[in-house]
Amino acid sequence: MDIADIRRELQAAGARPRHEALALRAWAHGLPLDAFAQRTESAFPARLKAALPGLAARLAGLATVVAEHPAADGAARRLLGLADGRSIETVLLPRGGLCVSTQVGCAVGCLFCMTGREGLLRQLGSAEIIAQVALARAGCAVRRVVFMGMGEPAHNLDNVLEAITLLGTAGGLGHKNLVFSTVGDHRVFGRLPQGPVKPALALSLHTTKAGLRRELLPRAPRIEPAELVELGESYARATGYPIQYQWTLLEGINDGDDEVQAIAQLLAGRYAVMNFIPYNPVEGLPYRRPSPERAADMARELHRRGVLAKIRRSAAQDVEGGCGQLRARTLRGAPLSAGGGA
Repeated sequence: MDIADIRRELQAAGARPRHEALALRAWAHGLPLDAFAQRTESAFPARLKAALPGLAARLAGLATVVAEHPAADGAARRLLGLADGRSIETVLLPRGGLCVSTQVGCAVGCLFCMTGREGLLRQLGSAEIIAQVALARAGCAVRRVVFMGMGEPAHNLDNVLEAITLLGTAGGLGHKNLVFSTVGDHRVFGRLPQGPVKPALALSLHTTKAGLRRELLPRAPRIEPAELVELGESYARATGYPIQYQWTLLEGINDGDDEVQAIAQLLAGRYAVMNFIPYNPVEGLPYRRPSPERAADMARELHRRGVLAKIRRSAAQDVEGGCGQLRARTLRGAPLSAGGGA
């Protein structure tokens, strides 16, 4: 289901444009569909009111909580069931953040990612993306939505941008609090500046070495790291907020002094933040995270060289919070309570 389908259903039930806008606004906030109409003079007509329970039930069925694993850091990883029986993940982040999925599976195939091991199963519709936010907002405040969960948003660009537009307008979220995370795709840099809502951009860099990046991200578009930074810089200057460069720290692979020096040269004078993300171990994969001391040394050296660098602790590490881990554990029949409460 897409947002356009919901609009058509509302219109078929007699909704005028103002009724349609109020219903979508309420849904994006995780409220009953007539929540805002009750507070205005735009009361819904009787036929529309009669249709709302059925529509609300279908929207609620787009994504339902199958399991929830709270973590010690205040995050919680959720396994959500979709109407067709597939499952995806979202993560409730500390301080009002929410990480949502854009696909079932992922086609990029990053070697260190659990989601990438199964490939792409299907795209999520724009309504299924919004449903993840509505479900979270029904129980807690959500001030920031990051499109960093299962999937590559650039591969589902129309649906993701439709969802971003609704969240940044009727959904009431600030544009810079909507974060589009991608491995890099020329279509992204062409489309994002044209939309009515211009999200913040997070680019998965992971290394300054083109050959190593092709190895780690085998099916990512062939964009050299230097070109990716140039494209990011243009978007940052156009929107007024910095690019977040994502760097999953893998011990002995991309945590060397040579990488630190190359990052400093690549990001010198750029409107950018380097986010170092210590690797969240995945069973069966050979990668390990470097020591906290090594990560801190890398960040300090970049600060010394004039590059803003942060160590972003991966949320929900104690409940195997890496992308796709909860879903994979469920599919192979492992207990859902492993590492946390369901």
